[in-house]
Amino acid sequence: MGRPVPAATAALQVLRYLSGRTSPVPAVRIAAEVGLPRSTTYHLLHAMAAQSFVVHYPEDQTWGVGVAAWEVGQGYTRQEPLSRLARIPLARLVDSLGLSAHLAVLLGSDVVYLVEERAAGRARLVSDVGVRLPAHLTASGRAILAGLSPAQLRALYPSKESLVTRTGAGPASRAELRAILAATRRRGYAEEDSEITEGFASIAVPLDSASNLAAIAVTWRSPLPLDLATVLDQLRATAATIEARLR
Repeated sequence: MGRPVPAATAALQVLRYLSGRTSPVPAVRIAAEVGLPRSTTYHLLHAMAAQSFVVHYPEDQTWGVGVAAWEVGQGYTRQEPLSRLARIPLARLVDSLGLSAHLAVLLGSDVVYLVEERAAGRARLVSDVGVRLPAHLTASGRAILAGLSPAQLRALYPSKESLVTRTGAGPASRAELRAILAATRRRGYAEEDSEITEGFASIAVPLDSASNLAAIAVTWRSPLPLDLATVLDQLRATAATIEARLR
């Protein structure tokens, strides 16, 4: 018989396993693939769920990564690597387009802004570094949310009361949010108009990163002073540059 695995080590093994899955998985599979007794696995999962490191989906009898685990992961992100690697490409994007740009990551059902590059002569935005905004209202948040599984979205938005507004605009139901995210996936980019600040609009694309919980966006006072296709081309090129630097 092998040496007993300390509880802390076992919990980290479970968390690492879940973070590498694209969708929640049953406890039996977790136990088998991590190599833990079923009873130990169930005990760990319930203890971790009590601290929001994992979340249980009773309809499917599966377990997935919880909000607290995301916060820990984003804590690493906020300690510089992503910000440092994205700042120069974003600054070049701003210089090229003359539009303000920012980088945001998902934190629970919010996005938090890590980098903001404001174009010369443009109005100051609410998306300053460290600011948190409801993900479902922002272009950056929608770009990230569109890549999540239905189970993850249900965990973030358990009811329509979860869908707060700032200006009175935005999805009023989970069905409306799903429709917005479906349109985002079809287009390949996210958008919002006056849902964060009246008279301002944004478009965003997700970053293909280790966590897949980041996006970059550009914002302008409506109407857009440039051709949308030009803005999208440069936004996507900037995302590709940042992704290459991350790798």
